[in-house]
Amino acid sequence: MTGMLTDEQLEFRSAVREFCRRESGTREQREKLTDDGREGHSLEINRRIAELGWAAINVPEEYGGAGGNHVDLCVLLQELARGMAPVPWHGTTLITGGIYTKFASEELKKSVLGRLADGAALAISMSEPGAGSDVAALTCRAERTAEGWMINGQKTWCTNAHLADSILLVARTERGDKKHQGLTMFHVPAGTPGLSIKSIDTMNGTEVNDLYFTDCALPADAVVGEVGQGWAQLMAGLATERLILAAQMLGTAERAFDDCLNFITERTQFGQPVGSFQAVKHRLADLATEIECSRLLVYSVAQQADDPARAGDLSRASSMAKLKATEVAKAMSLEGMQMMGGYGYSTEFDMVQHVRTSLGATIYGGTNEIQREIIGRSFGL
Repeated sequence: MTGMLTDEQLEFRSAVREFCRRESGTREQREKLTDDGREGHSLEINRRIAELGWAAINVPEEYGGAGGNHVDLCVLLQELARGMAPVPWHGTTLITGGIYTKFASEELKKSVLGRLADGAALAISMSEPGAGSDVAALTCRAERTAEGWMINGQKTWCTNAHLADSILLVARTERGDKKHQGLTMFHVPAGTPGLSIKSIDTMNGTEVNDLYFTDCALPADAVVGEVGQGWAQLMAGLATERLILAAQMLGTAERAFDDCLNFITERTQFGQPVGSFQAVKHRLADLATEIECSRLLVYSVAQQADDPARAGDLSRASSMAKLKATEVAKAMSLEGMQMMGGYGYSTEFDMVQHVRTSLGATIYGGTNEIQREIIGRSFGL
């Protein structure tokens, strides 16, 4: 793994690890930062990351970012997840920021990306009650007015919305022959009249939201990119989204492995460490191998994305990375819980949180069933 990173990236990795150890290395610190776990994402930690120049790691320097590449991005998100820094949805902010970077006007780039660099959270709203995996079926309507646009409709499962400085909305501006035609992206600042946000309770606390748009007026310059090109703009950012999610789940898998290894090394039964029993030892060996495979895949995709000669279509590779990393994180967490016995099931230990995090990761950002479909289609099937 070290051979895939430059000396600067290795130093960066060490710095992120030290930050996590110092700022959120104990259960007590994390609970204080997250209202005893009820609020999963800490804007306070987000701001501290911003002070170090990491919040906008993949944003160009002219907009206040660090100008980092995809490998830098993966190092940051992997280590934040491994260190259990309470900023699990910073990946969503970076995904959203990437779309602004590619398609927004210069004025919006300077405004939105500048706030991202200062530690603000961003959200992107696509899903609706009747449009989840089938995003192109969305019906939230944006109609032209003399002053700009009027939005009406409902969105759901919007990560970060209750914390976000602004929301990137995907709405329907017209009906085309195909359902993915006529979609447009809009910049919606927090607190815009006509927007109501209601949190959805999940097993991971407060993280996703329902959004209700009722005669929500937006100015003409709220359009991000081009009118009617929302679908193409979404597709252009999907490879980075999947890579971001993969890097985060790689970190979660590593942390679950570390926690499990520490427990089975220290816990004794029948006069010997639990980890010395072949049934446990061999399971952990298999999981360690799977994590290493995930690590190599994630960084291989990141390096490909950074190479202009190979970047091209990353659809298959990024879907593989998301699929592999999330499935391995889920397997590691569930096996870790089993190997720790009753202690793994206890909320006193972090394995419960690893299970919650990894189960959700196989659903959001495109379910793993959708990732398999994308991979299969890439082979002409």
